[in-house]
Amino acid sequence: MQRREVLLAGVSWPLLSLLSVAGSRAMAAPAAATPFDADTVASLARALAARPFVPQGKQLPASLEKIGYDQYRGIRFNPAQALWRGQSLPFQAQFFHRGFFFRDRVDIYAVAGGTATPVVYRPEQFTFDGTAAPKETDLGYAGFRLHSPINRPEYFDEICAFLGASYFRAVAKGQAYGLSARGLALKTGAPAGEEFPVFRSFWLEQPAPGADHAVVHALLDSPSVAGAYRFVIRPGAETVFDVSVRLFPRVALDQVGIAPLTSMFQFDSNDRVGIDDYRPAVHDSDGLALVNGKGEQVWRPLQNPSVLQESAFEDVNPRGFGLMQRKRAFADYADSEAHYEKRPSLWIEPQGEWGAGAVHLFELPTADEFHDNIVGFWRPAQALAAGKEHRFDYRMHWCDQHAWLPQLATVTRTRIGAAAAAEADAKRGARLVVIDFAGGRLQGLADGALVRADVTTNKGKVAHVTAHPNPGADGWRLAFELQPGAERSIELRAVLGDQSGPLTETWLYRWTA
Repeated sequence: MQRREVLLAGVSWPLLSLLSVAGSRAMAAPAAATPFDADTVASLARALAARPFVPQGKQLPASLEKIGYDQYRGIRFNPAQALWRGQSLPFQAQFFHRGFFFRDRVDIYAVAGGTATPVVYRPEQFTFDGTAAPKETDLGYAGFRLHSPINRPEYFDEICAFLGASYFRAVAKGQAYGLSARGLALKTGAPAGEEFPVFRSFWLEQPAPGADHAVVHALLDSPSVAGAYRFVIRPGAETVFDVSVRLFPRVALDQVGIAPLTSMFQFDSNDRVGIDDYRPAVHDSDGLALVNGKGEQVWRPLQNPSVLQESAFEDVNPRGFGLMQRKRAFADYADSEAHYEKRPSLWIEPQGEWGAGAVHLFELPTADEFHDNIVGFWRPAQALAAGKEHRFDYRMHWCDQHAWLPQLATVTRTRIGAAAAAEADAKRGARLVVIDFAGGRLQGLADGALVRADVTTNKGKVAHVTAHPNPGADGWRLAFELQPGAERSIELRAVLGDQSGPLTETWLYRWTA
């Protein structure tokens, strides 16, 4: 078992306990095929939102009612039963069984020729290791996963999985599962608790022979909103999802998160307080990347704080944001089991104008690598009004890296440690901050080039700022001393530039005592 397979295709342990928030079952599985077109799911969502929310029952057969994690892992779908198997098509679909934390029924339909046909659950589609096969034949599924050859032509690799609430994950060529995405986030960080919308039904369009993409439709439901989703999925060296979202709120959504991402950060060279671990770093993502509406590229290293902290980056019509995994060498983690160097980055590229709002970043404390503790998303400045339709389109890049403004050097590492001991009281507790940059116009500039280091802070004091080539890292290094004094939280900003403008992306950081 891989270390973070306990996340079970995208749902983290602290969130799993909250999945008792349920929604109505979207529609009973019809006995026969029904017409399907581009507006079918939106029509269902609109009608669903016009009715009061009805929670779904979660009762399971006795053989599944109390199974644990190991027993659930022993229930495996038989690949020979995969949808589209043996039809010489570029994609196949396999299904997840209900049980353990995944009690909600998900109805799945196969779409071909303008007709949607129910995919009927049968116990013989699965093998049961340590659990008695249920006798019931109308259980439905917990979710599904798509397979397609991306690493070698003769093997259908798992490229994405939809399982648990509105969670889903994907990989590109050579990658392993890491961070997750969600259909929608509601009330994240709210004192009364988060609301978890659930994908109730999926429609899988049969791909054409030789097609480079698969199309998936999903119906979302929760006490506050119903929604229609369309995913166009193109796997490859970079796996791309084109996502179209149509939301129909039952109530005004003033704490909504669009294109939410969920990841894990335990420690790295910028944040190793209390860490006793042989590995240099442990995380699925090491930073939040942004390109705002003004064209500024920003990098915000992630942290594992002692208490929950929220950051909001206000913007108008953002160009993109994402949780990225920049370190790509085995030595960066030295973990031969988890292989964090293979975890995807995920970049969100809005399509069209999203208006005013903010990218929100939530960082929660975690004592281990099994709990997802990082959440990021876009929140519009204005609440989404009830009784109206709201549309958001975006492109998701599941990738190693993503080139935004290639003329700018990017942050490769952030290191923070104690500054040299000093006698002056004002310098007690001083921290040395070291930032490495590489790439862009900065690459190749010699020592003595007119490079300006701009470092600012809202509190405390910054001293001894230096910038110089760093041949060992094939880039440049910026270093400075932070003297916090009695401050407990300080916002820092740093960038390198010359007479023509910035040479690097903007580094932002919240230092906490």
